[in-house]
Order: sequence, then structure tokens, then C-alpha cells
Amino acid sequence: MSPRPPARPKPRATGPARPRPEGPARARPRTGGPERPPAPPEPPRIPLFLASKNPGKLRELAQMLADLPYAVEGADVLPSVPAPTEDGATFEANARKKAIHYSRHVDTLVIADDSGLEIDALDGAPGVRSARLAGPTASDTDRVRLIVRRLERVPWEKRTARFRCVLAVALNEHVLETFEGTVEGLISFEPRGAEGFGYDPIFYYPAAEMTFAEMTAVEKNRVSHRGQALERALGWLREYAVSHPPRAAR
Repeated sequence: MSPRPPARPKPRATGPARPRPEGPARARPRTGGPERPPAPPEPPRIPLFLASKNPGKLRELAQMLADLPYAVEGADVLPSVPAPTEDGATFEANARKKAIHYSRHVDTLVIADDSGLEIDALDGAPGVRSARLAGPTASDTDRVRLIVRRLERVPWEKRTARFRCVLAVALNEHVLETFEGTVEGLISFEPRGAEGFGYDPIFYYPAAEMTFAEMTAVEKNRVSHRGQALERALGWLREYAVSHPPRAAR
């Protein structure tokens, strides 16, 4: 019996040798894992229409209602709807007129305010004409300068004044409720501060020893005429949100 031939050796691979990794081998990243869940949808909110194109008022109202389920929009969303003539003899009359006027054009709650500055040394002026003092094209700066000039010779103790505000809430041409707020102060000899709007730079609030324009929005909202009126309205708005909960978008 002839002997078996020896096994043929396996051919070796040609080319440079593959370098061996140093240290522990890295795990390959896994693919096809679970996707990140989508972000939850925004909770539904109740549309609330502010009958004003004043960005300062819109900003203040949105800040004060931040904890309630309302989405605030201003009158700039209705560019073709003219503003009503504010010819009422009182702040309440003008607030009611504005609220009813805009409630004809939207099917949501409308909140309107009329507010202004009453200066004792000027027999209560500018009062309901506060926003229209010095003419329709005058700026806030123009109106502030005019007041400062008119009170130039009035001593400090006789520069007493107050901000007054009336809020009216309407729906479908009916006023549902009104709320009022008033804050007492004095008119400073010159503008101070860069916050706020309107007559804030010359309205000195003695308890804080600052003008409204020197206070932060939070500080001002705690004591301002509009803040007081809205604070009185918050309870009503909370109850309305409970009895008329916002519907989720379909």
C-alpha cells in the first residue's frame, strides 16, 4: 500500500497585512433604533382679541395673561377694519364702544380698554383725549413734551395726577363685563426711563420712587391702572375659560 501524499499547504493571501487594532475593539453603532417620539402638540387656547393696535398694550396684556389659556391677538389682524371714533365722555363709554365695534368682526371674546392721564393742575386733562393730545400725527414723545411745557411753572406738590383705565369684555356685540383701575402719582419735571410707553416717562410713582418708565414690566403691572383693571378681570376670565374650554384643532 503506497503511502499518502502530504497535504497541500493553503495559499497565503498576498498584499500588506491588515493592522491589528490596539486596545479594546469599538462597538459598531446600531442602526435602525427607535425614533425619537414627536413633541406633544401645543395645548389649545381661547382666542382673545385686543381692540388696539398699540404694541405696548398688546405686550402688557399678553404678559399678564401668560398663565391662562388665551391666545391674544391685536387689531392689526383686521387691517381693513377702521378703528371707531372715540368720542365718549368717559373712559367706560369709549371702552364699551370699542369692544362692541370689534365684536362685529370677530366671533371671539373682545377685550377693549380706554385709559388716560388725568392731571389736577390741568383740570383733569388730557383725560379721555390722552391718546389724541397734540393731534393724530403726534408721537408719544411729542405728547410728553407738551405736558412738560404746560406744567413748567407748577410746583412739585401741585403736580398730582392719576392714570385711569376701564376694560370692557364683549362678545357678539354685547358687553359682558367692565373692570376699572386707578393709580395715583405726580408728573415729573422731565422724562425719565426707557421702559413702557405713552406718558410713562413722566408719571412718577411715589411708592417706588421711580417713573413708570424706570420700572420693569413686572413691577409696573403690579401697580398700574391697567394692571389693576386686568387683575380684577382675571377671575372672570378664569371662570370663562372653565365654562368655555378651548377646543383642540382638528
